Amino acid sequence: MPVFKWEGKNRRNEILKGDMEAASEAVIRNNLMRMNITPVKIKKKPKDLFENVSFFQPRVRNKDVILFARQFSTMIDAGLPIIQCLDILHAQQENKTFKKMLKKIKESVEGGQTLAEALKQYPKEFDDLFVNMVAAGETGGILDAILRRLAAYLEKAAKLKSKVKGALTYPVVVMIIAVLVVAVILVFVIPVFQDMFSDFGSSLPAFTQFVVALSNFVKSKIAYIGGALILFIFAFRKFYHTERGRVLVDNMLLRLPVVGMLLRKVAVARFSRTMGTMLASGVAILDALDIVGKTAGNKTVERAVYKVRAGIAEGRTMAAPLLESGVFPPMVCQMISVGESTGALDAMLEKIADFYDEEVDQAVENLTSLIEPFMLVFLGVVIGGLVIAMYLPIFKMAGAIG
Repeated sequence: MPVFKWEGKNRRNEILKGDMEAASEAVIRNNLMRMNITPVKIKKKPKDLFENVSFFQPRVRNKDVILFARQFSTMIDAGLPIIQCLDILHAQQENKTFKKMLKKIKESVEGGQTLAEALKQYPKEFDDLFVNMVAAGETGGILDAILRRLAAYLEKAAKLKSKVKGALTYPVVVMIIAVLVVAVILVFVIPVFQDMFSDFGSSLPAFTQFVVALSNFVKSKIAYIGGALILFIFAFRKFYHTERGRVLVDNMLLRLPVVGMLLRKVAVARFSRTMGTMLASGVAILDALDIVGKTAGNKTVERAVYKVRAGIAEGRTMAAPLLESGVFPPMVCQMISVGESTGALDAMLEKIADFYDEEVDQAVENLTSLIEPFMLVFLGVVIGGLVIAMYLPIFKMAGAIG
């Protein structure tokens, strides 16, 4: 059905605008009159040429899903039926991709599916954790509380991800800039000096000869170097997407001196937050561990979680297999053991997550403070060394003239 853009006035003479889907302009006019809105202007919305080309459609962002969960929770808490909530959310959604999704979700619920089954059609936007928690909320009649808890969880998870991304992006960007600057100096700047040195008629210092030779090599082989770099990145990506590659790389990352400690703390915080949220929402512990394993983000942590799941299936507690995995610190395992003993495991996991969120903050600060001087020294030595190599012959010539 076509979409119409409308403009009208309410009883207080306020101008209202919006979009509405209907068979004709007359239907839009009748709908507005029923809503006590006097139509002023109704115009058919032009069709988007790239409507069915996914590349040109806006992506559903994490904040869209968080806002959806929070608004949905508020409306259900106010006593509105699920279909009416979805109708309102669809009408006010600005993201075109998400708007289409909400329309299909509403149609699925109207067709007899549960909300969880309807959301399951979109695994990229609503993962297993989201779907299972919504299913638990529908079963227990606490969907508003579950959605509120989901929104809080997603906000904290996004904040944690942003911190780690920011900490790791800085050194990568500086290294890329440094490599580009060095490449420009070697390919374009040093050959100019080389032409000038050839007129001197005397032998160049050994360090300058080395830099000139390096410049000639890079200039003559730059296509091969670029090709080898692209090939290496492609091969590494292919290798990392294999089971063995994921295990090897993820295990190596956790063993790195400073970054490894940060990633380990992030893994503990994510595990605790996800597990605590799911248990508090009424999800069975084995199902919760299965979902936590899938969303771990690190193959080593995922394997540890599945070992815990297998241990619990055999009648063991959660704390013992976690300690045996070597991924989780003893303090975390002891706190989980206390939570299991007291029957307050979900609350204990939330406390662990809060503690490790603060630990991640501190680890990010430490990483930044360590990287900054290292990067400055690296850039100073490399770029400063190239500059000195170019000026050594000039100093030598000046000394000879003196």
